[in-house]
Amino acid sequence: MYTKKILLVCLGNICRSPTAHAVLSHKAKLQSFDIAIDSAGTSASHKGERPDSRSVRAGSARGYNFGGLHSRPVFQQDFADFDLILAMDNDNLAELKRRCPAEHAHKIRLFLSFHPEYPEINEVPDPYYSGSKGFELVLDLIEQASDKLLVAPEIRGA
Repeated sequence: MYTKKILLVCLGNICRSPTAHAVLSHKAKLQSFDIAIDSAGTSASHKGERPDSRSVRAGSARGYNFGGLHSRPVFQQDFADFDLILAMDNDNLAELKRRCPAEHAHKIRLFLSFHPEYPEINEVPDPYYSGSKGFELVLDLIEQASDKLLVAPEIRGA
C-alpha cells in the first residue's frame, strides 16, 4: 500500500510532467519511499504518446528512466484518487482548479511550491519550443523541488 499518491500535471504530458514523474520516481526509490506517482496533461492533444525525445535524452543523461511513460489527460476521477496534484505552471494550476470539485481543491498546488527559492521561482517553464538548455533548466528545477517534496510533512505524514 502506498503512503501517498501524487499526480504531476503539465499541458501535454510529454515534457515537464513526465520528467517530474521520472525524477521523483527515481529519487523516491533511492530513499525506499513507497509513493505512487503518475503524470497527466490538462490537454489530451498528445494522448498515448511517449515523452518528448529531448526530455528523455536530457533525463537519461542524468540517470532517469522514462520507460513505460505515455501521455494521458487528467481524468475527473484523479481529483478523488490522488492525495496531491502538482501543476507545473500557473496556467495548468488554474485549469486544474477550474475542473476540480470543491471538496478536493486543497490537493492542488504548484510543483515548485516545494522549490527552495519559492515563491521567487514558481513555474517550471515549458521547454517544448526552446533548445536543449530549456530541458536542462527544467531538470534542474524539478530535481531541486523533488528533493524538498520528498521530505515535506504533507508527503511524509509528519
